[in-house]
Amino acid sequence: MPRRRIVQKREVLPDPIYNSVLLQQFINSVMRKGKKSLAEGIVYTALDQVKRKANDDPLKVFKKAIDNIKPALEVKSRRVGGSTYQVPVEVNTNRRVSLALRWLISYATARPERAMQDKIASEILDAANLKGGSIKKREDTHKMAEANKAFAHYRW
Repeated sequence: MPRRRIVQKREVLPDPIYNSVLLQQFINSVMRKGKKSLAEGIVYTALDQVKRKANDDPLKVFKKAIDNIKPALEVKSRRVGGSTYQVPVEVNTNRRVSLALRWLISYATARPERAMQDKIASEILDAANLKGGSIKKREDTHKMAEANKAFAHYRW
């Protein structure tokens, strides 16, 4: 975090097929070692599978899944005196989206399916139906914030 000036937020251009900025952020998160065309192929194939399985607009299902995963609260460590408290704080809107994308990818990677396309498609469908690992992660985060509500007055 720089001390001198505020870092400019980079503008993300929408993806070429669905014309969605959120989907482009997801593609950029899936990308490893600069292989964007590979990441695009994986995500677009996964969205085709979502379209076949859900019989609905894949972008709508994807947005619903992301909205279901977004956390409203999280805990941050706050050192007061000699002890550290887990203080519940509201999550910034940009951080909500980035956490949702990160959780979706990490729990899709942990799934047992063979191909990454299948893993992402299954996790998107599960998240849209309020199931899956990423939804459980959001629930755990909210439970942690709820359990530490007593320390909310340490918020800074």
